[in-house]
Amino acid sequence: MAAQTARFRDVFAVGEFRVLWIAQTQSRIGDQFARVALALLVFERTSSAALTALVYASTYLPPLLVAPLLAGLADRYPRRTVMWTVEVLRAVLIGVMAIPAVPLPVLAVLVVAVSCPDPLFSAARIATLPRVLPDGRYQVGMSISSSTDGIAQIAGFALGGVIVAATGSPHLVLALDAVSFLVSAALLRWGLRPHLPEPDSAGSSSRASGFALAGIRLVAGNRNLMGLASLVWMFGFFVVPEAMAAPYAAELGEGEAAVGLLMAADVVGMVVGALLVARLRTGLRRRLTVPLAFAAGLPLVATLVAPGLPGTVALWALSGLLSSYLVLAQVRFVQLVPDGMRARAVGFAAAGLQTAQGLGMVIAGGLAEAMSPSAAIAVCGAAGSLGAVVIGLVFGLATPDEPQAPERSQALAEDRTEPSRA
Repeated sequence: MAAQTARFRDVFAVGEFRVLWIAQTQSRIGDQFARVALALLVFERTSSAALTALVYASTYLPPLLVAPLLAGLADRYPRRTVMWTVEVLRAVLIGVMAIPAVPLPVLAVLVVAVSCPDPLFSAARIATLPRVLPDGRYQVGMSISSSTDGIAQIAGFALGGVIVAATGSPHLVLALDAVSFLVSAALLRWGLRPHLPEPDSAGSSSRASGFALAGIRLVAGNRNLMGLASLVWMFGFFVVPEAMAAPYAAELGEGEAAVGLLMAADVVGMVVGALLVARLRTGLRRRLTVPLAFAAGLPLVATLVAPGLPGTVALWALSGLLSSYLVLAQVRFVQLVPDGMRARAVGFAAAGLQTAQGLGMVIAGGLAEAMSPSAAIAVCGAAGSLGAVVIGLVFGLATPDEPQAPERSQALAEDRTEPSRA
């Protein structure tokens, strides 16, 4: 199927894509339940923008350390097995967090622990998607995944706040998050084929350390891949409104109801943007990636004047829409990596993205202690836009891609996804 003729219904007609899509969506809603509850709880108790951002960021930072070692598991074992095992592990950890008697220091440790396997799950899922959608449907599938992920975040933000307000119990919200992970694990275990990775054709060492680090070496040694990964990481500056929503709402003199609206604004924009870029042609995708990344920070710069709640919501939604450059960069990145290296390369890039988001939130929180929240958001937006321009120029992202090691035939890929023990 040609890339330009792929339609949304062509993608949803694939049963395995529906399984991946449903599992990720409902699990993401559970994640946002927990995040919004923690953000509100910390700010209400401390009135500290820095601490609020730090707690929110603690779900993003740890994977940078563990991803290079963990992501390689998805290039050694059936990717179905990797995904459902990670979901069960996270369900157990979140379930412990839901126990009211757990002390706060232990809860903080568990928050860090539950975020560590995130890059492994993401690497396995993203590496599986080109197998499930092996033709022109892949880009459309990525756009659908990104947009519905945003919808899930919006639903999680809204419903999480409602549940906490109605029950006064963040522990119930955490329990619902644990259940969502169990549902995801069941869907993946019984709804997917094993999807064995192809043999590593990049010549990486068979030793555990060499195998695990091969993805980093591949990305760092290729101009196109490193440029695309760096551009994706710039998103860490564009996501800060989510962590700064509570202190920014206080700056505007708005109540708690405004917090959920502000947190959801950029996500709404990303949903729309992801759908709009779904069927762009390859040449246009390449030309638009860097300009969209640059433009994504400009509405955040305009936040400097604190334009009121309606104006801010519009600006942050526009920033989210322009952040659809993420879909374009991620599709191009995945298509450049051979299947046998895909999970490790994607795991490295995903860990960098997750860490960049956490660092961006921490930086914004620290800046908000020295200046107003609106000024902190504006500084981060300017830094992201400037960084996108520098990356585009240094890595020449508008030029043709460097050739990669050829992948094995699609027939081999299909042979290796026949049912087996997982």
